[in-house]
Amino acid sequence: MRVSKTIAKRSRKVKILATLGPASNSPEMIEKLFRAGADAFRVNMSHGEHATHAATINAIRQIETKLQRPITILCDLQGPKLRVGTFEGGKAFLKHGQHFTLDSNPEPGNDQRAYLPHKEIFAALDKGQRLLIDDGKMVLRVLRPGDAEILCSVEVGGFISDRKGLNVPDSLVPMAALTEKDRRDLAFALDMGADWIALSFVQRPDDVAEARSLIGGRAALIAKIEKPAALASLEAIIELSDAVMVARGDLGVEMAPEEVPVMQKRIVETARRSGKPVVVATQMLESMITSPSPTRAEVSDVANAVYDGADAVMLSAETAAGDWPELAVGMMDRIATQVESDPGYAARVHFIETLPDATTADALSAACSEIANTVRVSAIVCFTLSGSTARRVARERPAVPVMVLTPSRETARRVGLLWGAYPVVTRDIGSFEEMIGKGKRMALRHGFGEAGGRIIALAGVPFGTPGSTNVLHIVTLTGDELKGYKG
Repeated sequence: MRVSKTIAKRSRKVKILATLGPASNSPEMIEKLFRAGADAFRVNMSHGEHATHAATINAIRQIETKLQRPITILCDLQGPKLRVGTFEGGKAFLKHGQHFTLDSNPEPGNDQRAYLPHKEIFAALDKGQRLLIDDGKMVLRVLRPGDAEILCSVEVGGFISDRKGLNVPDSLVPMAALTEKDRRDLAFALDMGADWIALSFVQRPDDVAEARSLIGGRAALIAKIEKPAALASLEAIIELSDAVMVARGDLGVEMAPEEVPVMQKRIVETARRSGKPVVVATQMLESMITSPSPTRAEVSDVANAVYDGADAVMLSAETAAGDWPELAVGMMDRIATQVESDPGYAARVHFIETLPDATTADALSAACSEIANTVRVSAIVCFTLSGSTARRVARERPAVPVMVLTPSRETARRVGLLWGAYPVVTRDIGSFEEMIGKGKRMALRHGFGEAGGRIIALAGVPFGTPGSTNVLHIVTLTGDELKGYKG
């Protein structure tokens, strides 16, 4: 893919993931969001029909062809949704301190009882545990669990209405992360060529293993950390995933609000040490759903995620259903760019120490970052088939961009969530001389170098063999490498 003359390369390294929805899924708006700074697009499978999602994905691919730039698509699975049943008259009022029962009776509820259509929860609860209703607006405390009914005390009362959501923060619920709807949505997303699949309701490593088995390598897998139970197995979940997302919405419901920032730092740090991309999501510029400008606190929230070295920051309702989707993307782009231009940014982003594994590939990837800090180079050009070389280099958060040259369009799209990566689809190489020549031409063509400048070339020999990174070469550009060259 050749870069369009109308699209300048991004100057920032952190990526922006924008959610598409009714306010933004037209081809015209998708292109505007991409031009404003969105690097990847999220399709939320919780809402809308497959026909609508298919039209959205096709529109992204058409824009990708038009602008000649790989664009990343993430399909986000809904996961199980725990809800109470219906009520007589549609709602009931629960008083603070009263008793209230959740039971297996499907009849409409009242101010004394309600139907709970999830038999798994009955067996999972113990006395003293909490149940949160309607995103935590109401709080129940279990007094007496049972196989057919759960007697609770109302700690925070209010109106409860039909099919409100239920959260179980203090227990590991024996439910699979994938529902039948998720399985249908997953099959659809894979058939549509989604680059990433986001898995909701992750509680244990087995949830990730099941999804990975179903995906079968057709897409990369991102585990959403939104359940407190997942934190107990965080390292194992990250190990089985291709990336993780700090899904602060549900995490903020099931944990005390003051605990969420601490957990966010822990998740980001653990993912970075593992060399896995990490996305920070939810309510980042929430006020821009209705306002053309964010609050100062929201700006600081985005900035802190960038300072922590997150690979990507995500917009949800701000772009999916908000009044100002293009402005929201532009604002996030400006915040990230400003943070990365801070002279103190490099020290902060390297506060997390990422020690290389005892492999040649990790040693050379770490060396790239050290060389970039010592010798004036304009880019690290890595040749990769699977994207593993690019991930290793990006883990070190080098001072210069990482130009990812790959013959695989799928790989080019997947690295779109990777910090500092600039993917280019190009023909494969077959020799060391061809590697050097192509690296120099691509750096000049895409604006990552000029005459007299230097780049670092990183690849594996024999060429075309995944995971064989073993060559590092510093190259000086003459500036005339493109003269007379076609292709």
